[in-house]
Amino acid sequence: MININGNLVKDTDESLYKNRGYAYGDAVFETIRVNASDILFWEDHYFRLMASMRILRMQIPMRFTPELLEQEIKELIKENGLEKKAARIKIIVHRISGGLYTPKSNEVEYSISVSSLDSGFYHIPETLCEVTLFKDHYVAADLLSTLKTNNKITNILAGIFAKENKFDNCLLMNSNKMIIEALNGNLFLVKGNTIKTPPIIDGCLKGVLRTQLLRILKELKDYEVLEASISPFELQKADELFVTNVIQGIVPITKFRKKEYTVEISKRLLGILNTKIRLNT
Repeated sequence: MININGNLVKDTDESLYKNRGYAYGDAVFETIRVNASDILFWEDHYFRLMASMRILRMQIPMRFTPELLEQEIKELIKENGLEKKAARIKIIVHRISGGLYTPKSNEVEYSISVSSLDSGFYHIPETLCEVTLFKDHYVAADLLSTLKTNNKITNILAGIFAKENKFDNCLLMNSNKMIIEALNGNLFLVKGNTIKTPPIIDGCLKGVLRTQLLRILKELKDYEVLEASISPFELQKADELFVTNVIQGIVPITKFRKKEYTVEISKRLLGILNTKIRLNT
């Protein structure tokens, strides 16, 4: 028997406390946007998931092909009646139960869940987004920080800090006191014709939409694009700041301290991104 919230229940092989993703954060995940049964940026998501599993020394099953996972995602979409709607998919891969800090096996299990989204394409939010710096804890500037693992306690504490202090988001810093990302996505900074985003070596998430925007920006000759460290002092000198993730697209930051930002580049890039999505569907 085990105790769950004061109730004694039968212990089984499926008990949650035995799941290594729950017990040790021994898991990686992908959050994916689907528009009318079309999986956006699927190739990038799949290869990032495979790369993350290899880095974490997980054993990738032979049947774990992009075709299999794509089919299972679409079956789940269909079973939930979301074939013609926008949806959010989450794939979680965890090592199988067994062992303490050292696992008994590197074999994996996985789950796929789905929830509906309101809009089929990205749009600029009409609401303001005021941010602050989170200084209580820092993210390590190393390879593990770039992965989407179940170890997101820094983001959680930063989210609580933002909520308690009435901010809309927080910017996270690495152990070198450089800005790396927001709570829920990658950060881009615009100053004149230069657009910067923190490099992967600084410990920022290797975001799928970050990758998409860098590809788009390389084709726009009127901007200089840099993957370079961003100091906190640069924030108040910037013309524009925005956050990217595959669910929301591009979310402009409108205020940091006394500095207010424009949204011109955000709108332009979002239009190009939506056009690209329409052409590929």
